[in-house]
Amino acid sequence: MFVVNNFMMALAQLIDFLLSAYMWVVIGRAVISWVNADPFNPVVRFLYDITEPLLSRIRQWIPISMGGIDFSPMILILVIMFLQSFLVPTLKQMARAMG
Repeated sequence: MFVVNNFMMALAQLIDFLLSAYMWVVIGRAVISWVNADPFNPVVRFLYDITEPLLSRIRQWIPISMGGIDFSPMILILVIMFLQSFLVPTLKQMARAMG
């Protein structure tokens, strides 16, 4: 049973790391959108390619854009923070309960 316990703890830590990394990518995308970045730059393309699928879905569900300000990155960051506060501790508690 300790193998499942260790797997769940490792999974929780991996999910926490991936969510943190993705949050920084979203922040980078938001900062890049404030400046006049070259759209053909590979770093800019990477940031747009990795974040646009989720941001476009948020824009479809919640069309919040007041005065030309796009709030979808903020909503995505809040969702990521919720997942880090709910999903990760839940997985860790489940792992502890199994052990």
